[in-house]
Amino acid sequence: ENIGKADWKFRESATMAFGAILEGPSGQVLAPLVNMAFGFLLNAMNDQNMCVRDTTAWTIGRICAELHGSHLNFEVINTTNLPNLVGVMLQSIEGEPVIAEKVCYVLHNLASGYEDFEGETSPLSPFLQPIVTALLEVANRSFLSQSTKLRYHAFEALNEVIRCSKKDTATMVLQMIPLMTGKLHETLSMPVQSAEDREKQNELQGLLCSVLQVVIQKLSSIDNNATKVSLMAFSDQLMTLFLQVFACRSATVLEEALLAVGALVNAMGADFLKYMDAFFPYIETGLQNFTEYQVCTETVEVVGDLCRALGPYIAKYCDKIMFFLLNDLQAQNLHRSVKPSILSCFGDIALAIEGQFEKYLPYALTMLESASALSIQTQQVAGDDDDMIDYNNALRNGILEAYSGLFQGFKNNKQQLRSFHDHAREILAFIESIYMDPNRDKSVTKNAVWVLGDLADTLDNVGPFFVEKPFYQKFLMECKQITSLGDTAQWAMERICVHLS
Repeated sequence: ENIGKADWKFRESATMAFGAILEGPSGQVLAPLVNMAFGFLLNAMNDQNMCVRDTTAWTIGRICAELHGSHLNFEVINTTNLPNLVGVMLQSIEGEPVIAEKVCYVLHNLASGYEDFEGETSPLSPFLQPIVTALLEVANRSFLSQSTKLRYHAFEALNEVIRCSKKDTATMVLQMIPLMTGKLHETLSMPVQSAEDREKQNELQGLLCSVLQVVIQKLSSIDNNATKVSLMAFSDQLMTLFLQVFACRSATVLEEALLAVGALVNAMGADFLKYMDAFFPYIETGLQNFTEYQVCTETVEVVGDLCRALGPYIAKYCDKIMFFLLNDLQAQNLHRSVKPSILSCFGDIALAIEGQFEKYLPYALTMLESASALSIQTQQVAGDDDDMIDYNNALRNGILEAYSGLFQGFKNNKQQLRSFHDHAREILAFIESIYMDPNRDKSVTKNAVWVLGDLADTLDNVGPFFVEKPFYQKFLMECKQITSLGDTAQWAMERICVHLS
């Protein structure tokens, strides 16, 4: 009734109310109502009043977020209305910045709905080129209007559209690399005469690095050798630019550039070795960046990526890496959120260099024992404090991932495992404390099962330790009832039983 009234305030209020109720009732209840209203909403994007258009775009974005996806058993956005939806959005994105922001929100959620669409194409594939072009144009336009918020939303939408694209659009996604590297190169020569100019340069560099990260991840995930060869042809150009960007000192840019390099490392594998000597000084700097701890966290993550990609070739850099990681764990002025990632990184390094990790083993085990004691202490005082519970689960995951990596790394070096044997009792006591905690999360449970199995599979003469700690029987029996954990729990139980027979 109100949505068609002459007074724009009634139209805007009615549309706002319609968008607000989308979060309440079930999709099956809402779908028929939305299907009836969808055409009207698209027409309302041509309303003479900007407030009505703004609220309408927001409502359509809410529909895409709540009622659109291949996992749903009903359809609101289909092959019939999709062309009209895209056409209206591409027309509306050329309007006022506030409307363009909401259209970016629509396109972001529209793309997300096709993320799990099976096959090498999706209904959005035919529209990918004009959508990407429109988002790039609005990002460029945002510089003229000085709209930082619009620029951010445009790049966020662009990243999601690329991330959810399919194999049939790989050629177009590949073309984004020279386009983005060209823009990134331009930022290096931007005139910087004030703090505001520096902030604008840093923001743009961060956004461009984020797009390159998504592009690299998408192309490297496509099962097509020609696509991967084409990606590798840009590796020198990409790495040269990333190294130039690292020369700046902005935390935002460094974080995004590290994520992009991590994607390139994963894509190149052992071939990344040729860049290590040039890149490693920035690893050293990042691991010592206590002030901007997010940069330190991303640097630790990249070290993990390098271990998985380079394997034993990372060994020549490990003396310095381990020095910095051990120093970070003992630093009182480093944000605690970094430390679980550092512990996990011990496992990555051990897996990569195997027996060569022996010289670091006493130090790593000492740190893991201290972290385990801290976790048990935190568990006792956490109560209902969600932040403490979440941190303790992150800490446990770091500890368990480290132990699992260490067991696997030394599995073929039985002589070097003797020092582990003395720690087996403490490891089981730590896992028992996890079992007793109702606040453990799913990933902690999964990692604890893996470590139980790894311990029994790797170490000799640990049967008496399991006899002392019979909790594992109930724990693994419970985990066997969980679909995603059943096979792992069964494997762990079998490995333990070998020592008890």
